[in-house]
Amino acid sequence: MTTIDHDAELARAGANITGLGGQLGFLARRYPLGAVGAIIVLVFVLTAVFANLIAPMDPTTTDAKASLAPPGSVFWLGADFMGRDMFSRIVYGARISLAVGAGATLLGGVLGVSIGLMSGYLGGSFDLLTQRLLDIMQSLPLLVMALVMAAALGPSLENTIVAIAIPLVPTVARVVRSNTLSLREQPFVEAARAVGMGEVRIAVRHVLPNTLAPLIVLATAQLGSAILVEASLSFLGLGIPEPYPSWGRMLSESAAEYVRTAPWLVIFPGVAISLTVFGTNLLGDALRDILDPRQRS
Repeated sequence: MTTIDHDAELARAGANITGLGGQLGFLARRYPLGAVGAIIVLVFVLTAVFANLIAPMDPTTTDAKASLAPPGSVFWLGADFMGRDMFSRIVYGARISLAVGAGATLLGGVLGVSIGLMSGYLGGSFDLLTQRLLDIMQSLPLLVMALVMAAALGPSLENTIVAIAIPLVPTVARVVRSNTLSLREQPFVEAARAVGMGEVRIAVRHVLPNTLAPLIVLATAQLGSAILVEASLSFLGLGIPEPYPSWGRMLSESAAEYVRTAPWLVIFPGVAISLTVFGTNLLGDALRDILDPRQRS
């Protein structure tokens, strides 16, 4: 008969760890890829917040003499065809990309949560009509629908956020609705009804908080998708207009003409986009394992 060392099992599960630092260290050891993703996301967030302190030059200042200057001591990542410092533009581009990604994810999440919660809790004809509308929206890929919205609204920072947020709504609404359908029949909901609590209060106070775990995981995945879609829209000229430094616009301005003569104009914005999306995906996978017991090994 195999004996179980309870102290060792508790230590392996992290039961004896106290303090925020110890808990973060335990999670980093248990989910190393998630820790890498969190570090990548944190670096880009800090870069976006302190862009004015990190960037050595104004990202919109032009210098004809420095046109297509290669990476060096003055221009760390080179200069574009207008003589603008690429490092400064990538640093400020992090602010734009994360603002668009976070704004679109938040707006799409609020709309999706509201629709999904009402659809799953009310049911009936409202649920049927809502789900058919969501089916129509989900029949189009995310990028295609964002292209249609961006073309209709026009290129601007606010319109780009809206154009990306609307296609994110169906996925959030479906996740919230599926959880609401199972939660509204739980005993704690029946107990709340029995004590005379209103339906709206039950939905907001008891049903909604129990859907937050999958929403957090979904938000990290949608953040990466939103950043990638913003880069695609800006690449096509339908996203962030000048003078805002957008990673996607940097690629669109340089990919066709300068990819061979000045490859740094394409490499560095592409690396920034790839790292940001890669980091959010790693972080999302780790959060899924942490918040969903069925995914834990």
